[in-house]
Amino acid sequence: MLSSTVHTAMGYLLLLWLAVISLQPARTQVDNSWVEEENILVLNQHNFARALQTYKLLLVEFYVPWSRHCQALAPEYARAAMLLKEDSLVRLAKVDCTQEQTLRAEFGITGYPVLKLFRDGNRTHPMDFPGEQEAADIVEWIKRKAGLSLVLLKDVDEVTAFVNLHNVVVVGFFQDLHDPDVGLFSDVASDTPEIAFAITDNPLLFQQYNITEDTICLFRKNSSKIFGAKIPNHLLLFINKSVDSQLGLLDSFREGATAFRGQVLFLLVDVTGEGAGVLQYFGLKAHDAPALRFINIAANKKYRLATEGLTAHGLHTFCQEVLQGKIQPHLMSEEIPNDRNEKQVKVVVGKNFEQVAFDETKNVFVKFYAPWCPHSKALVPAWEELGEKYKDHNNMVIAEMDATANEVADLTIRGYPTLYFFPAGPGRQVIEYTGGRDLESFSRFLEGGWKVLSNKETGAAETPKEPQHDGMNPPEITESREEL
Repeated sequence: MLSSTVHTAMGYLLLLWLAVISLQPARTQVDNSWVEEENILVLNQHNFARALQTYKLLLVEFYVPWSRHCQALAPEYARAAMLLKEDSLVRLAKVDCTQEQTLRAEFGITGYPVLKLFRDGNRTHPMDFPGEQEAADIVEWIKRKAGLSLVLLKDVDEVTAFVNLHNVVVVGFFQDLHDPDVGLFSDVASDTPEIAFAITDNPLLFQQYNITEDTICLFRKNSSKIFGAKIPNHLLLFINKSVDSQLGLLDSFREGATAFRGQVLFLLVDVTGEGAGVLQYFGLKAHDAPALRFINIAANKKYRLATEGLTAHGLHTFCQEVLQGKIQPHLMSEEIPNDRNEKQVKVVVGKNFEQVAFDETKNVFVKFYAPWCPHSKALVPAWEELGEKYKDHNNMVIAEMDATANEVADLTIRGYPTLYFFPAGPGRQVIEYTGGRDLESFSRFLEGGWKVLSNKETGAAETPKEPQHDGMNPPEITESREEL
């Protein structure tokens, strides 16, 4: 008999896993449409469309020659292009944004470098490269994207046959296959080639599995039945399965799961598997195992229980008190750095955020960033210039916080980088900055009464916002997960 575990909150299906340029590079004619430099296609507004149609996957670097970040990327990008040059379906390309203003504006490029992946000739929905800008990371990521990732299931017999071929199958039930969430689901499937993914829009299958809205289901062979409907509460036990003493915690964990079936989804994460993205989301490292974390994915609130309390009774009490609102959420924080005030951009962490941001004598402008995020990296020069400009203003603080390692109560960070301004005075005001990402725009905001002019008023291009799935939502736990 087939069964599936229904998982909810589409944001929870997110990735786990997700030589300086030569002054006179060798140029060889590829065809009449473009030239090639170090195995990289040189594109412009005239040949861009043809390149998209020629290659199934086209990774494009938008750059400016004078940028030190672009210069640092150049040898890594060339190395990645060399490693991929034998693949007929994949090519790397680049666009000089000082020469190609039309393309720069079309794709909203304001920071450099930016890497965008175009699939199957689709020009309107490219995917930003989310990883470290090193050759190995680029090659690994793009190879994952190259695989055929989704199977379309049309009826119950096809579901049965597909599940029987695999130990674990993830099926997306979508009423509209053109929904943006389908693209996100496809991206996760591409990033997780070791798991079988399928998709369906057949109303009869919705009815067969008692599904009434877009849902992600996990099927296992030889399980008993569909597990419940939407369950926003998840309790995760992180262990190292190679350590016997940690395996000994499973009995209590399983016993505790029984009492909350249908209320809390108990999940086991092996830190020696593919759970790195999950560890990072909870601010954990592999050596922190064993560890327990509870999350309500609807409210994005996390809670922790010391593993010393990992008895069946302790788990029962903990889950009950979380559900009843008797336990405060756990907020991650790094230690307060000793040199936090020595730089023009002050470093803020969770532990000192209240003290810094809500100092009634100071105006505080904070950048919330992710170290691996391309847009966060692109903002670094302008933010450092801003800090330098206002370093001697006693009532002004330019600060930054690593939002992947620190959390703040009642402050929503939907993407990277996010900028918040905290004006001096009483009242704990919070203003989200949505203007241009350059020194002039920042200065105009700070000196103009905290008003953000529209892009139409300033003539600036739209600022790209990092998609929400870049680390803000819990990543999908795939191979390293067991449901209890």
